[in-house]
Amino acid sequence: MLEFEVIENLKPNKDLTDILKEFKYKVKLGKIKTIIHTNLKVITPTEYQITYPATLTILEYKVNEISNKPFYIKQNNQKYNIKEITQLLKKF
Repeated sequence: MLEFEVIENLKPNKDLTDILKEFKYKVKLGKIKTIIHTNLKVITPTEYQITYPATLTILEYKVNEISNKPFYIKQNNQKYNIKEITQLLKKF
């Protein structure tokens, strides 16, 4: 059986939570875990569930140097950076 060890608990993005003050939303905190006795890591993203005025689920992944778009919107099947998320949410 696989055993996991939590390496890091991820915190909500302050820039995004400032934008979301006008919305009704819930945050599920993400975690970075390692599988014991291996060098494999499992990342659970921070999840922002917006319920009003629109229904959106934004996932935030811990970014490495290669990717500059840490946000993923399930409904759109697309990656975004913070500027693009800001523009998208202002439309609502």
